[in-house]
Amino acid sequence: MAQTFGGGFITVAAAGFNAATGAASASQAIPNDSSGRAPNFIRVAGRNECYVKLGTSGVAATTADILVQPADSVILQVPKGITHIAYIQGVAAGAVNVVPLENS
Repeated sequence: MAQTFGGGFITVAAAGFNAATGAASASQAIPNDSSGRAPNFIRVAGRNECYVKLGTSGVAATTADILVQPADSVILQVPKGITHIAYIQGVAAGAVNVVPLENS
């Protein structure tokens, strides 16, 4: 059964990562939650416009993927088997922040 995020408050108890976005796609492993397991949901925030894509090792993002608007965030469900997140800049380089949520 799929997990659902009911909105409202989020709980972050484990460190995520910050990464610079550039003209070429880059990817990192999705950080584990505080129990050491893959999270059901992640919060992705962007300093500047950026695009993200979930996948496995080797995933690449393009400007046709999920838009994270400047100074905004999105909550994404992480499907089973998904291990990485890819990111790429929009118009200008910036930064992306990814944190695992405890909510599930």
